[in-house]
Amino acid sequence: MREITQADYLRFLSAHDHVTIGNAKIKLQGHWKIKEYGPPEEYEPERTTVWSFPDRGRWATHRGNYRGNWSPYIPRNLILKFTEEGDTVLDQMMGSGTTLVESKLLNRNAIGVDINPEAAMLTRDRLNFSGFDKAEIKTFEGDARTLDKIEEESIDLIATHPPYGNIITYTKSREINGDLSRLPFKEYLIGMKRVAEESFRVLKKGKHCAILMGDGRKYKHYVPIAYPVMKIFLDAGFILKEDIIKIQWNMKTTREKWQSKNYDFYLIGHEHIFIFRKPESDNEYRKYKFSRPELWL
Repeated sequence: MREITQADYLRFLSAHDHVTIGNAKIKLQGHWKIKEYGPPEEYEPERTTVWSFPDRGRWATHRGNYRGNWSPYIPRNLILKFTEEGDTVLDQMMGSGTTLVESKLLNRNAIGVDINPEAAMLTRDRLNFSGFDKAEIKTFEGDARTLDKIEEESIDLIATHPPYGNIITYTKSREINGDLSRLPFKEYLIGMKRVAEESFRVLKKGKHCAILMGDGRKYKHYVPIAYPVMKIFLDAGFILKEDIIKIQWNMKTTREKWQSKNYDFYLIGHEHIFIFRKPESDNEYRKYKFSRPELWL
């Protein structure tokens, strides 16, 4: 892990007006002037295991121009539910920094990590607004499989959005070694095993780890990605707290490939938000065996 500081970002900004993520160029704004600091006043935090956000959320510096990023409603709900002010939130696949922006707005400390250094610069750009100075936010270029600068049991909440195998690639070439979004599925699962193990190591006992995962389709048949990843996190020692179904809206792949065509399969319109908890002890882990299907019999 290599820390990307505000000074690093300002030097980068002096020579670049955009970053390149995959095939997309995203403009850097510099210092943001914010008009809205949160969702509409009438919005109430989610209370069920089905979440749907037709309006993905564009308050603060959130923008939907980073392909595959998650709606800010998701980390906002997770942060409000599972942390207190002053706690530390980790997003080890931070992308455009949605989780970190929400952490800053809600006065939580945060650590963000991404294997793509340009994603780290984009995150620092999205964090470059005034008026919220209580939180300490750190960003790193690094691999979610090796969180070597994060101490054991130092994190209060993990909220992250891993790639769904290689459905969407986040780097333009193979120059960034180890990008999970470019690995064959078997290698991807091996990589996610290391992600789960590192997540378990850095998370405090009794605290929560939330990941958003989706599935794919190949040769017109459903390819489950979410549940193999869920099992990996259970095997790492976590217990399952929630499986939330998130309804998808305005899917780019759907718009480009399937819209207005009659196929003999259903369009995938949901994702899973798995919320895991790190047990307090081995005894508690054994108590919750019902969250592990292979132990039912």
